[in-house]
Amino acid sequence: MAKGGVSLETKFHVLAVDDSIVDRKLIERLLKTSSYQVTVVESGVKALEFLGLLDDKNGSIDSTSHSATQNHHQVQVNLVITDYSMPGITGYDLLRKIKESTSLKNIPVVIMSSEDLPSRINSCLEKGAEEFFLKPVQQSDVNKLRPHLLRGKA
Repeated sequence: MAKGGVSLETKFHVLAVDDSIVDRKLIERLLKTSSYQVTVVESGVKALEFLGLLDDKNGSIDSTSHSATQNHHQVQVNLVITDYSMPGITGYDLLRKIKESTSLKNIPVVIMSSEDLPSRINSCLEKGAEEFFLKPVQQSDVNKLRPHLLRGKA
């Protein structure tokens, strides 16, 4: 594998979810610095809409859909990074919905939180999160994403 062959590889697409504009801007900047394509949304509901997991007719969450793209344009997301504490649908709820979806369950999910609670960290990892980052997220955290992205592409 070529070191520094960034121009040769396709850009990984990361969906970043956080209700805090400051944290959204920070994670977006860190991801773009690492040459990722980034889509940023401010809520779990917006993330579910983007991923095609929200049933348009009644706004309900559809995790059993075999094709998340029936009513949506094809979106190729290689990784989701989400805040844990958000109003409405939390990062944990979002993680659960992605892992319950037949079409999206293999997308790596990373949770971020400003609270260092071992029980929260363990429950996220047990539910299928790849990593749990403490805020503020650092460039060294973002550097840990590439192996998950490479695995998610295979």
